[in-house]
Amino acid sequence: MTTPRLVAFDLDDTLAPSKSPLDPEMAELLVRLLGVVEVCVISGGQIAQFEMQVIDNLQGASDAALERLHLMPTCGTQYYRYTDDAWTQIYAQNLTDDEKTRALEVVERVARRLGYWETKTWGPILEDRGSQITFSALGQSAPVAEKTAWDPTGEKKNTLREAAQAELPDLEVRSGGSTSVDITRQGIDKAYGMKKLAEMTGIPLDDMLFVGDRLDPDGNDYPVKALGVECFAVEGWHDTAAYLEKLIPELQAAAAAS
Repeated sequence: MTTPRLVAFDLDDTLAPSKSPLDPEMAELLVRLLGVVEVCVISGGQIAQFEMQVIDNLQGASDAALERLHLMPTCGTQYYRYTDDAWTQIYAQNLTDDEKTRALEVVERVARRLGYWETKTWGPILEDRGSQITFSALGQSAPVAEKTAWDPTGEKKNTLREAAQAELPDLEVRSGGSTSVDITRQGIDKAYGMKKLAEMTGIPLDDMLFVGDRLDPDGNDYPVKALGVECFAVEGWHDTAAYLEKLIPELQAAAAAS
């Protein structure tokens, strides 16, 4: 591809361990990257999670750098930009009360029927994120090791997703993080978010690069790949860090030559 004008990232297991803050090494790399291109983070989490994992750890980032950072919580159903010293919501594709009620009822009932409704949890299993309903089998704050052990192959999550989708044909049910399933309006996934990003920034999809850990056909990053955006697959934040150590100097050289 040509030198990307914008680099987009998944969050959990791409920039940081699930529900965990950025490692200082990754935070430093992101600040360096913001010095040369626009950056987007698009993930199933809500804005509070973005703040804890990303924003609060970007020490030393200038206002100019933060203004080049695009935040897309809940798989792009919400969009935030840094303006006037604050993070401002640009849009939100919120579910109706009826859609929320039906999504919550179906995903709980299906999870209980399949035997996936756990009694030992860390935080709420169900969460209303406004534009997204999220089921987290072990709760929002479960330790990474527990989540990894619960569904190492992804079979439970995919079975739950398929069963819930069959009962919610007018909504979109997707695999989320390691133990989660996300429900949004129909047709809204990370591909939707990337297309909205192109519309809002004026940067064509051909000039974007996406980095994610779930680019397989069952993964929640796959819609971006299917959209035709150039993608780079990783298995964890260490892979992403190694890739950025190589990419940033290339971007800096291209900027200097232009």
